[in-house]
Amino acid sequence: MHAPTILVTGSTRGIGLAIADALSSAGATVIRHGSRNGAGVIGADLAAPGAPDALWQQALELAGGRIDVLVNNAGQFEASPLEVSDIVWLDNWEDTLRINLTAAAQLSRFAVRHWLASDGADDAVRGRIVHIASRAGYRGDSPDHWHYAAAKGGMIALHKTIARGYAASGILSFAIAPGFTDTAMAGDYLASRGGAALLADIPLGRVATPQEIAAIARFCALDAPPSMTGTVIDANGASYVR
Repeated sequence: MHAPTILVTGSTRGIGLAIADALSSAGATVIRHGSRNGAGVIGADLAAPGAPDALWQQALELAGGRIDVLVNNAGQFEASPLEVSDIVWLDNWEDTLRINLTAAAQLSRFAVRHWLASDGADDAVRGRIVHIASRAGYRGDSPDHWHYAAAKGGMIALHKTIARGYAASGILSFAIAPGFTDTAMAGDYLASRGGAALLADIPLGRVATPQEIAAIARFCALDAPPSMTGTVIDANGASYVR
């Protein structure tokens, strides 16, 4: 079996970087995306309407015409208080939904069409999509993050629709819903999000690490059995239990 080729969006830092590294360590060929071009990185600003198309085409060319897995990880998390001006609030809303949801939907569409056009028996796995959603998609978020919660709720609905619509064609979809995730476990990170109050709301007593989320993403991208398609995997230290 050939080593799978995997496009990971937003893979130059944080969770995306951990996912890309975990998949590379597992032997996959990983195509990395960031907001700017860099060594081994395709640069694309996903807030621009044409960027997902350009990213997909560049990734497909690098991959030699075949991408096996798409990981929709790129995201934006910026506060947008009610008190800002109408135009600023709306701009924040549209930018966040475009990056967190619309770009993921565009890339998913390109991927599904790519796999539907590929050869393969109906019972064979033609492709996989892994969506990095959020606890916020179920639980909601802070009053300053209506846009983020709405985008992640939309991503979960998008994922479920893809899973139900294309399972019979060998196209699988998985979603991961992390809670707070920290890249350094630094005190200022916790302080900026409530400090002790944040941890008190997490029965595990700590936030997740990017490596924990990456381990789940690696499983979904490479090993999860087809019967798991449509699954949303929570990773929030039991701070939200469905």
